[in-house]
Order: sequence, then C-alpha cells, then structure tokens
Amino acid sequence: MTVEFPALALILLFPALGVVFNLFFGARLGRRWVNVVGPGVMFAAFFVATWAFWDLASVTLYSDLKLITAPGGSALAVHLWGWIEGGPFHAELGLRLDALSGVMVMIVTGVGALIFLYSVGYMAHDEDFARFFTYMNLFALSMLILILADNLLMMFVGWEGVGLCSYLLIAFWYTNPQYAYNGRKAFVVNRIGDAGFLLGMFTIVGTLGAHGVWTLNFVELRNNAALLGGAGATAACFLLFIGATGKSAQIPLYVWLPDAMVGPTPVSALIHAATMVTAGVYMIARLGFMFSMTPNTLDLVATVGALTALFAASIAIVQPDIKKVLAYSTISQLGYMFLGVGSGAYASGIFHVMTHAFFKGLLFLCAGSVMHALGGEQDMNKMGGLRKKVPITFLTMFIATLAIAAIFPFSGYFSKDLILDSAYESGHFWLWLIGVITAGLTSFYMFRLIFMTFFGDSRVDSDKEHHIHESPAVMTIPLIVLAILATIGGWVNLPDGYLWGDAFARFLAPVVGNFKPAIEASSFDLSLIASGASIVGVVLAWVLYIKLPGIPFLLAWRLKPAYDLLLNKYYIDDLYDLIVTRPLFWISDNVLNRAIDSYAIDGTAEGAGLAVQTSGQVARRAETGNVQHYAFVYLLGALGIVAYYLFLVTGR
Repeated sequence: MTVEFPALALILLFPALGVVFNLFFGARLGRRWVNVVGPGVMFAAFFVATWAFWDLASVTLYSDLKLITAPGGSALAVHLWGWIEGGPFHAELGLRLDALSGVMVMIVTGVGALIFLYSVGYMAHDEDFARFFTYMNLFALSMLILILADNLLMMFVGWEGVGLCSYLLIAFWYTNPQYAYNGRKAFVVNRIGDAGFLLGMFTIVGTLGAHGVWTLNFVELRNNAALLGGAGATAACFLLFIGATGKSAQIPLYVWLPDAMVGPTPVSALIHAATMVTAGVYMIARLGFMFSMTPNTLDLVATVGALTALFAASIAIVQPDIKKVLAYSTISQLGYMFLGVGSGAYASGIFHVMTHAFFKGLLFLCAGSVMHALGGEQDMNKMGGLRKKVPITFLTMFIATLAIAAIFPFSGYFSKDLILDSAYESGHFWLWLIGVITAGLTSFYMFRLIFMTFFGDSRVDSDKEHHIHESPAVMTIPLIVLAILATIGGWVNLPDGYLWGDAFARFLAPVVGNFKPAIEASSFDLSLIASGASIVGVVLAWVLYIKLPGIPFLLAWRLKPAYDLLLNKYYIDDLYDLIVTRPLFWISDNVLNRAIDSYAIDGTAEGAGLAVQTSGQVARRAETGNVQHYAFVYLLGALGIVAYYLFLVTGR
C-alpha cells in the first residue's frame, strides 16, 4: 500500500534552505545566525521525518508489550517532477519512504541534528564557520536524496553528492597541503567504486531493456527482477558491489577512510560513522531482491566483509592516534555490516547500521571533546588520567565503548550478535569464527583507548595541563543523548521469544525479506561464545594497560617486525603507491604527456600552424605592392599565353 505524502519533500527542502542561507548570507549575517540556521534546518528535517515515520509505522503498544506494525509493504511517496525521457527509457524525481528508508532517514536526520548542534561548540573559534555549515547541510541533503530516492538513478545523484561533500569536508582546512591531498585521495578512490556503480546501472538497463522494460524504479525493478536472469543479475550485483566497497571502505578500497580523519571531528562523526559510509550497506539491502538471486555474489560480500573486519581491527590495536583507532574501528564495523547483508540477513546489517550510528557517532564526538580539552592533541601517548577532569566525556565514551564491545545490555550486543548468528546459520562457519575473533579484538583496542586516555598517570604536555576542561553544554548535551541511545538503542530487536523479540527484523521484512537459516543453531550458545571473546578482550586490555603497563612496550620491542607491520598498516598505502600510483604517473608523464600530448597532439597543431605561416610568407613575397613587379608578371603571363597558342594550339 502506497500513500501520497507531499510533506516528504520538506525533508529535502530544509537542508537545501540551509545550504542557500549559509552560502549567500551566512558570512554577512554572522556566526549567531549560522549557528541557528545550520542545526535548525536539520532539527526541522528530523521532526518531519519523525512525523512521516510515525505515519508509516502506525505503532500500537499492547499491554503485553507485543509490538504490532503497519501492513507489510506500506510506503509513503511523493512525485516531484519528470526528469529524463530518452526514447523508451524514463526516470522521474520521486521520493519513497518505506520501512528501510524510514529507518535510515531517522538515523541521518536524528544523529545528524545532534552532530550539527555539537558542531556549534566545536567550530566556535573557526573563521570559516559559514562555509563549514554550507558543506554540512549540502552533505545532509545529498545523503537524504540517496536514501529517499525511488529509483537507482536518483540514488546515484545522492551517491555522487556525498562523495563530493566528503572531499570538501575532509579537505576543509585546505591550506594544509596534506589535508588537501587526503581530500583528493578520498575523492579519487570513491570514483573508482562509482565507476562500478555506473556499470552496474548500465547492465541493469541493458538487460531489462532487451525485454522491453526501461526503468530503474525500485518497485518496478523488484517486479521484473526475474527478467535479469542469472548472468545479468550476477554481473549487475558484482559491479554494484564494487561501488559499495568504495563508499563503505571495504577491501581493497578502504584506504581513503583513515586519511579522512584530518577533517574536523564532527565531519568524522557525521560522514564516517553515521551516514555516508553506510551507503553501500543500504544500497545492497535496498537491492536485496537482486543480490538474493546471485548466491555467489552474496558469498563474496560476506567474505570481503569478514576479512575487512578482521584486517582493520588488527591495525587498530597498535595505533597511537585516537581518531585513527576510531577510523579503523569504523572500517571493521562496516565489515560486520557487510557480513550481515552478505549472509542474506539484510535486517541484521541495517540493525547494526543503526546501533553503529549511535555508539560510533558518540565515540567520535567524545574524541573531539577530548581534543577540545587538550588543545587539539590526538596522540594517546600524551593523554592519561583524564576521567576526573572531563567526567561527562569519560562517562559517555565509556558507555559507547561498552556498546561497540558488544557488552550486554548495550546496543552493540544485540546487533553484533544478530550478525554473527546469521553468519553461522547461513553456513559460513569460518566467517562466523572470524567475526568472533574480531569481536575480541574490538573489545581490546577500544578498552586500550579508554585506559590510555582516561586512566593511569597524566602524560599531558605541561603547557596543556592547565587548559584541560570539560566541553560546553552545546557539546555535552549531544553526548548524553547519544549515550542514552547507545545504551537502549538495541532493545528494539530483542532476541526472538523475549517480549517484542525480533520486532526490528519483522518491521523491515516486507522490504528486505525474511532471513532463511540453512543451519539450525542455538542462538544462546553462539551469543555466549561471542560475549566470551569480548570479555577476553576487555581483560587483556586491563592487564596490559592498567595492571602491567610496561608489557606493551616490551612486546613492541620483542615483536618489532610484527608491531611495525601493524603500525604501518601492512604497508598497503606504500604497496598501492608502488604498483598503482607510480606506474600511472609514469604513463601519464612519459606516454600521455610526452609521446601523445607533446608530440602527437601538439605536433599536429604546431605543424598545421607552421604550414599556414609558410604559405603566408610565400604569398607575402608574391604580393609586394611594387608596380614594376606586377607589370613584369603581367608581361610573363602574356608571353606564356602567346607561347601556348603558337606551340600547342597551332602545332608549330
């Protein structure tokens, strides 16, 4: 059942108004107006989104706490205007809010609004505040287009928009050459993935077009999915998955995300925790009806996700930079999401998207609060003993750490368990085992961060020691709200059989389908194993960084080759530089620039110019303007005519 809901357009209109206001009037009217309008439009979008979501869900809470939702497949929609008409192909600008996009739009507007509010305090002393909120509002607009689009082509517009905004925000402090380079790196790597997205769209259009179906509308794609056939669906899903690996930072296109941490910390919280990086997961879930037709592609998604989760977690355990730890943690958690959707349990991946937005957004904002207290310091080796000096930051970050470590009853426990259960029950035992090991590593590196930052003796530089202070209320209020969500956010999907158990998965089922286990297993036993791994990680971090703090230095010295390998991120960036960047620069300089551009293209252009110049010089010598020369030429012409007549015409 689809109902017209024109107010959906307001969810896009409010951020768009924020872009226009901050771009043209923000700098003129001053910081106070920007601080009101920038976050204000996001809160307005959140209120409209809440209205629409409530209208969609029609939730009724019975006295026995059984959660009943709206009829399956319900959706709100609004048609904006026609867009592309090319022969039989057509695409329109339309918005659609169903269970899947409803969850995502609540995450983007809700968590986004809190991050915008936090930014008011974090960017209080930055002179480019109007430009910052312009980019942030534009990013929010692009992400909402991506989520609410009712067709794949319009989704791609939002997909490209968030890529552009990530470049602008990562390189926000562009006067620093390294920051500018990191922004370009993110832009280029994302373009590689986007090429896969485009080719995937072309494959769908070409395959369906051969059957007379010329559309990319999601509803029509679902209705005509069988026409894609095995080969067409496999090719399209594989290419779209390449796009997802770029946007969601999976192996091998993850390298842009750690370097993206040079942007302002609210950017990291918004783009690299709560919204943009989850776009690939959302796209796969949205097209789950296609991916389910290609089990081999789903296996690839799950395998890449599990390997990415383990790979990134292993790097995070030795990083000294607080934001770099969280960056690799984000990559690892995205791997979990891919493991979930790759197991065919699309609801589990989206559930982790939601809980991750709460605890990872909170972790980044807490990291920003720590940096705010320490004058921008990011090295955890120069922290320590901060829990009594910034108590709100410490408590909220501790809650977020419990959530990401999947400690009961915090939100991450429920979503991570659901993913691991799905991986095991889908027959991916080894991927499940990788997920369990990664859970232990996650607990270890996150509690390592907590212990190094807030416990032990202070290692803060003496010139910064006396400046340590708690962040202002405009920054701590979002921390408290997110801490509450990180605590209870997972309760919406309690295990099946408990109260309203599995309510979140049931709510999404009409859109993403029901998960069908291939292997029956005890969820309780699987949960105990995963929880045991998490607890082992916590205990190991406590022993190494609280009980015996000298051991990590000894291990780093004794295992220096392994330590350096992890510290330098397996030298993947150096490897890419060696096998990709340098050859491309060599080809660009020696082949494209010198051989083709300089010799072929420039040579052709210069040769044509030289020919014209030479012919002009010849003509100039002939046209001297001297009457005697003209008379002489006239005489020669006359003699030539006479000679022609005498010798050729008369035959003498």
